[in-house]
Amino acid sequence: MLLSQGKSVAEAIRSIRVTEVTYYRWRQELGGLKSDQVKRLKDLETGNSRLRRAIADLTLDNRQLIFVIRDMRGPTL
Repeated sequence: MLLSQGKSVAEAIRSIRVTEVTYYRWRQELGGLKSDQVKRLKDLETGNSRLRRAIADLTLDNRQLIFVIRDMRGPTL
């Protein structure tokens, strides 16, 4: 937005208080997206992160249950 107002890249970076590296990384990742698309992408990434944590927790619970069941059966012959 600042660039469209006629500010240089250096001025825009200083005003939003990010490094030049961060700016160019964001530009590479999000360059052609509109602001609503960026928000949607961030929301999807957040949802993905939650789902991955849930899967990891359920996998751990499943493995723990398997060990409990094995212990309840006793030694196998």
